[in-house]
Amino acid sequence: MKKKLFTAVLSVLLICTLLAGCSSGSASTDSSSSGNDENTLVIGVDDQFPPMGYRDDDGNIVGFDIDLAQAVADKLGMELKVQQIDWSAKELELDQGNIDAIWNGLTITDERKEAMDFTDPYLQNAQVIVVKKDSDIATKADLSGKTVGVQKSSSAKDALDADAIESELKEVVEYEENVSALQDLGIGRTDAVVVDKVVADWYIKDENADYKVLDETLAPELYGVAVKKGNTELLNKIQTAFDEIVADGTAAQISEKWFGSDIIYTGK
Repeated sequence: MKKKLFTAVLSVLLICTLLAGCSSGSASTDSSSSGNDENTLVIGVDDQFPPMGYRDDDGNIVGFDIDLAQAVADKLGMELKVQQIDWSAKELELDQGNIDAIWNGLTITDERKEAMDFTDPYLQNAQVIVVKKDSDIATKADLSGKTVGVQKSSSAKDALDADAIESELKEVVEYEENVSALQDLGIGRTDAVVVDKVVADWYIKDENADYKVLDETLAPELYGVAVKKGNTELLNKIQTAFDEIVADGTAAQISEKWFGSDIIYTGK
């Protein structure tokens, strides 16, 4: 009797082991566990930041930065894993090892360079002011007494805080992501939105939004890829692979796909 019971238990355990083995595997996008190892490059993104990284109609995270990261991962012979993160906690996600890199329209600033290590810049950008086409706001000075929307913990928020006009605003409304800020502008909850130029241009075109971008900008800036402070090995790998996809024309092709021209920044 004991022998039969032991045999039955052993059989159940064997079946469970086989089933577990058959169901194993790693998703390429958006998992709550990092799963990062030497063969996997895990990048953290804000999944509401078009065209750099956002969800398509099927829920997949796509975008300009995603394609660049995939090309780099291919060069390195690594699997790319795209992981949604809370943008306001991006430095913490990196420090705790939940992600290997932040690759999602991340502006290089002196403050951020104190906390993270950056690749060379790969794209030029600026913080711009977006208003409705029929708005009476024509200059930055016209924002006085107005309500302005901005993404929380973003370079747009930093640029607005650093500008003298901020003290003259009626209110600053902070959003978790840019899309909601731009949508609220359309229904009149705010008078203007401060946002990355690449996002503004993309949103207006993609949504056929009745918006305009003012000529004045708040801050010119450069995008880079960030890794954990001191992770020189990974930083050098990413930089070398990125230089290769620039040299062989892959980066230019990706830029053409998303922007219609080659806007990759090479410092020249």
